[in-house]
Amino acid sequence: MPPRGRPPHPSRARSRTAAPAIPSAPEPTESRKLFRVAGLSAVSALFTHEPERVERLFFDERLKPAVGAFCKAMAAARKPYRMVEADELAKVAGTVLHGGVVALMAPRTLPLFDTEAARRATEPLLILDGVGNPHNLGAILRTAAFFGLPRVLVSDHPGQALPSEAAYRVAEGGFEWVALERAPALPAVLKRLRASHRVFGTALDQTRPTVDAGALTGWRGKQGAKPPAVVLGNEEDGIPPATLAACEAVLTIPGSGRVQSLNVAATAAILIHALAAG
Repeated sequence: MPPRGRPPHPSRARSRTAAPAIPSAPEPTESRKLFRVAGLSAVSALFTHEPERVERLFFDERLKPAVGAFCKAMAAARKPYRMVEADELAKVAGTVLHGGVVALMAPRTLPLFDTEAARRATEPLLILDGVGNPHNLGAILRTAAFFGLPRVLVSDHPGQALPSEAAYRVAEGGFEWVALERAPALPAVLKRLRASHRVFGTALDQTRPTVDAGALTGWRGKQGAKPPAVVLGNEEDGIPPATLAACEAVLTIPGSGRVQSLNVAATAAILIHALAAG
């Protein structure tokens, strides 16, 4: 079983309890500085990829068997960790939906998307332009990780959701497996990207010819074929006009007609499957 705090000093090795390494919950100022990642899947992915980013670790008794390796890593790094009661863990997490474990880390900064590097990588891309709900962002990253899509871009749209504690919770570790990058001035980025990718915008645009998700497959292994890049907008207003104008083609998902459209995360799941299949 993992200890409740740092390993005791050798001279106190037989002591029944160790002094708590940290306060039961972070101070308000600390809560603003550190980013809370909750749930075993998300915390496990964080320790797999970037354990050095974890500054503090909290867990409840039922998760003790599952977090032993995390505690060893924290002890080796001389960083605090602690088992706490369920109500105390909810205070640390800021929600009762914590899954029994919470890691605190410094927030990430999103790197800029490199168009030239993308040309050399020849990989498909999913681009989000105004997807504002953090739960949708988290669900999209989870799906991208599941199907092995390596990269997702977000625009500088003022309504675009960015990594948040809510998004991390829904992503179930997806943020650790998918490169999330910023693509400011997206219409200009798309115009440059068209040299190496076939750029699609998802929209209900009756004035332009449309294709379905089948257009995203069949390009792998074909001489001169370009990988696809697909832009998704928000559910209320869709893709901004300037972004849509920079796309080469409009993509739709045909349905029964009983409802007009899908939730953006559901739409993304269909498209990500096609992108990953190639």
